[in-house]
Amino acid sequence: MVKNGSKQSGATKTARRILISQPRPESDKSPYFDLERKYKVELVFHPFIKLEGIPAKEFRKQKIDIMQYSAVIFTSRNAIDHFFRTCEEMKVTIGQDTKYFCITEAVALYLQKFILYRKRKVFYGADGTNKSMFDVINKHKENEKFLYVCSENQQDNEIVTWLKSNNCEFQLAFMYRTISNDIKEVIDGKEYDVICFFTPSGVKSLFDNLPGFKQNGTVIGAFGNNTSKAVEDAGLKLEIKVPSPQKPSMVSALDQFLASTVSKK
Repeated sequence: MVKNGSKQSGATKTARRILISQPRPESDKSPYFDLERKYKVELVFHPFIKLEGIPAKEFRKQKIDIMQYSAVIFTSRNAIDHFFRTCEEMKVTIGQDTKYFCITEAVALYLQKFILYRKRKVFYGADGTNKSMFDVINKHKENEKFLYVCSENQQDNEIVTWLKSNNCEFQLAFMYRTISNDIKEVIDGKEYDVICFFTPSGVKSLFDNLPGFKQNGTVIGAFGNNTSKAVEDAGLKLEIKVPSPQKPSMVSALDQFLASTVSKK
């Protein structure tokens, strides 16, 4: 638990209070709320980071001609939002033949907010992992010039490394940046059995707000390889690692974790 250094072993007790470092879902039908009802736990939602759009005037300094790229890589809905915002600010019209490669189906479907969705130009990985997205990109890499839209301080190094090692023609496009949110009120002195992180910046935000944070038995979950690495680099013990074929989402991972703690009660 996260309270005055008290020690509990989250892995051997039934979790009752879980902190999700993201905004509360807008829909009451979110599977997170199914978890609450199923296991009678309390989920607390609070974003650990804030996104700040890089204005077009500043983006121009990167000297990127968006229209020269035939394919765009998205790993989040935020990246999609800021890509189309930047295009609008710069009065850039995206060609109808542009292809979009997304980390998950959910991210891909979000494109419907901005484009006429056609499966022949929208692709996504099978299980939410980088590898599954790479498998899709690999089929098209010879004929495409990729623009990888990402945060100025949070690009996925695994994606960059793969694009380089597979001789893809690509460019990083920094269209937003992440900054730490004020989370002191929600975490300082409060008790949580589990904390779930989704970005390396979220881990940084925890220590920006609470430099003396001690895990003290709190179960830590992380989504994505970079987030998992940030958790471990911070000296925290990682117990819930997502995604995997068996746990493609944080919801499915929490479901398995909670089922195992209930069985040990």
